[in-house]
Amino acid sequence: MNTEAALKEAVTAIEGAVGAALVDYTSGMALGTIGGDKQFDLTVAAAGNTDVVRAKMRTMEMLGLQDEIEDILITLGSQYHLIRLLRNRSGAGLFLYLALDKVRANLAMARLQLRRIEKELEI
Repeated sequence: MNTEAALKEAVTAIEGAVGAALVDYTSGMALGTIGGDKQFDLTVAAAGNTDVVRAKMRTMEMLGLQDEIEDILITLGSQYHLIRLLRNRSGAGLFLYLALDKVRANLAMARLQLRRIEKELEI
């Protein structure tokens, strides 16, 4: 599945999804976005969450942790923000970003669905 199809799948198949993006964390650039609105600019969110990913990777390196980040969860008052780093070779340096409405979302199911989408994504 290509980027556009994967992002569309994320916002239609995942209950409570309000937006999704595929992001290059080396540049902070969104390679694709879907959803969001004037109050929630996914391009800005993509760039900002790049800093989150970089900070976590630096921290792991300083701690000497020889492990991989599966996902990062940020819990807000009304939303969940889920960052899933891509593991396949063609996805190196990329992450899927998903914003969810906290009231409508099932976090465990969202994580499972995002993992499935990641496996089907072809870059």
